Amino acid sequence: MLQLNYIRDNRDTVIERLGVKNFKDLDLVDDIIALDEKRRKVQSESDAVAAEANSSAKQIGDLMRQGKKEEAEAVKSKSAGYKEQIRLLQEELETVEQELHDKLIQLPNLPHTSVPQGTTAEDNEVAFEHGTIPTLPEDALPHWELATKYGIIDFELGTKITGAGFPVYKSKGARLQRALINFFLDEAEKAGFKEVQVPNVVNEASAYATGQLPDKEGQMYHVTNDDLYLIPTAEVPITNIYRDSIVKEEDFPIKHCGYTPCFRREAGSYGAHVRGLNRLHQFDKVEIVQIVHPDKSYEVLEDMSQYVQSLLQKLELPYRVLRLCGGDMSFTSALTYDMETYSTAQKRWLEVSSVSNFETYQANRLKVRFKNTEGKMQLAHTLNGSALALPRIVATLLENNQTDRGIKIPSVLVPYTGFEWID
Repeated sequence: MLQLNYIRDNRDTVIERLGVKNFKDLDLVDDIIALDEKRRKVQSESDAVAAEANSSAKQIGDLMRQGKKEEAEAVKSKSAGYKEQIRLLQEELETVEQELHDKLIQLPNLPHTSVPQGTTAEDNEVAFEHGTIPTLPEDALPHWELATKYGIIDFELGTKITGAGFPVYKSKGARLQRALINFFLDEAEKAGFKEVQVPNVVNEASAYATGQLPDKEGQMYHVTNDDLYLIPTAEVPITNIYRDSIVKEEDFPIKHCGYTPCFRREAGSYGAHVRGLNRLHQFDKVEIVQIVHPDKSYEVLEDMSQYVQSLLQKLELPYRVLRLCGGDMSFTSALTYDMETYSTAQKRWLEVSSVSNFETYQANRLKVRFKNTEGKMQLAHTLNGSALALPRIVATLLENNQTDRGIKIPSVLVPYTGFEWID
């Protein structure tokens, strides 16, 4: 959530940056500023009446001690309406504050000045490319056919048990999943991230705090009887560890990683581009999260991008890094890098990670603060990234490493899989 004082003091800048994100309801900014002025006016009136009431109470007490009962009763009669005035003003204040809050949460985060203009994924900037796209024979198979050929992923069985988008991993397919999870967690530990195991469901307050609600409500699985949400990413429970917390400046950077299954409804997703592992309703992912000093967050973002790239390099996958344009960014992000690997059999790039800096947007909702060197409370910055999401990693590993003998496992994974080939 944007900070109210920043909106008030930087109206034109806020409108200009929201335009980069293609946010249409720019009148909301002026509505918020007007409501804030009304809120302060009502608060001032309430404070003034309360001050008068306190003054009258003191005067009545003084008069009674002096034995001036009639004068005391006169003052009491005159001040009888103060309590009701305060009650009415407080009710008005609560109404205005709720309306202000409801409008504030409709504003997305402001994009960083480096975010390019654009409306769709086609407008994203390619910041970096690495590796050579392998040359496959003409009869190379897409991963869903390879999965069936080698009996490692059963899409039809998953549909039978649950529905489309819930595959069953078998034999070496299941071991490959476990190998990737353990590899990613071990690499994160080496990079200084402390592992946590968190719940796979969260309450409404947690989903709100990281920005999933109200923006992504339709994309989350909701357990209605308990009013809980299945997590779309481990970012939600991990970041919420620090909700309503005052952290110590000397503890920065706070670094966590965690493995969880992730659940996304992906409503409206259909077509060839979502076939096989390209888009699932349930998938595994290792997430990295950092809470840092505001002065360091963009340096940390670059470090996190380099870290994710190092994983792709160790897996020997060709990849590229995109700087997302304003129109393709998430509601909560200030700057996002996407990492994509090239699926040679499908002849297309597949997103496997997003690394984002949220600046104070999540921290303001979470109330994650620290006391700076001047002794003042200040909001921290939060960042997170996929390191990595498994489905499309598996898809490109299967497709790019297919040979006449079978599928060759990258050497870095062999100690985790216990096998060199899927054949």
